[in-house]
Amino acid sequence: MFDKDTLAIIYVGLMALTVLLYAILDGYDLGVGMLMPLNDDKQADTMVASIGPFWDANETWLVMAIGLLLIAFPAAHSIVFKALYLPTLFLLISLILRGIAFDFRAKALFTHKPLWDKAFKFGSLFASLSQGYMLGQFIVGFDQSLMGIGFSILSAIGVAIAYTLIGAAWLVMKCEGELQQRAINWFYKALFISGAGVLAVSIVNPLVNKAVFERWVNTPIYWMLPVLCVLCFGLALMEVRKMIARKTADKTNDQRCWSPFALTTAIFTLCFGGIALSFYPYIVPGTLTIWDAVAAPQALNFLLWGAMIVIPTIVLYTAYSYRVFWGKVSPLQYY
Repeated sequence: MFDKDTLAIIYVGLMALTVLLYAILDGYDLGVGMLMPLNDDKQADTMVASIGPFWDANETWLVMAIGLLLIAFPAAHSIVFKALYLPTLFLLISLILRGIAFDFRAKALFTHKPLWDKAFKFGSLFASLSQGYMLGQFIVGFDQSLMGIGFSILSAIGVAIAYTLIGAAWLVMKCEGELQQRAINWFYKALFISGAGVLAVSIVNPLVNKAVFERWVNTPIYWMLPVLCVLCFGLALMEVRKMIARKTADKTNDQRCWSPFALTTAIFTLCFGGIALSFYPYIVPGTLTIWDAVAAPQALNFLLWGAMIVIPTIVLYTAYSYRVFWGKVSPLQYY
């Protein structure tokens, strides 16, 4: 049996893990959706096929994260979703639209397919923007002033671009030929924009939050996270430039096609770690710590046994599904 303080740390750690996994896994398929061309049906089918076996399961991590917040930190859950009611509504509508479009684009009349392609693309875009806006509002402590809303809008754009970055990295790894070349170009462009966004957030975050500023100033080790993040950006830039050179010299050369995705995953992890450490132990910035918001230890000790079974099972299933469908994408088929 764990005490209340230990349970708070365990559950916030589990919640952080599920949010990070969601951002990486659903991030790339949202990115693929946003990048999907509306004037090239063959490439659109290939892009959809690349995420087909995974995209629905990727959203499991979002459900898990929200469930953990509700179960372990009910007071924080009510504050967070009361403040984020509208962007949460837009997120749910976008995910529903995206899910419907994914199936209907193949089953509707041929003349209706472009409509569902647009629904899938813009559903992915609005879902990404909603998540970015929610992140921005969290960073500014749910500030509804003009400055707070402006920062949240910039955060929404930044998250959407970051998702296109990891989506392009996924396509570089999974696709071949002309589509892979387009994905390399998308990745190259998104890398520069994402780098500027990460730099802007690293500067603005301490400025809009006095507690974050004091923590970063008084704890020099936190500055290692941006340094490591810049290093990953540099490595990703070098890798993609080498890949462009190899593809120019030999169109069949596909060495290290996995490296952009691996480096982008590292960037996501470091950025998430920087945000998490900036606000820890607050689960509602400036209002509630994890120890103030944690639920009764009797209930959490009981539920922990379920979490110890469910979360590893999902991890193993996810790893197995990626192992089964590893390699380059096959042509899209419906039965």
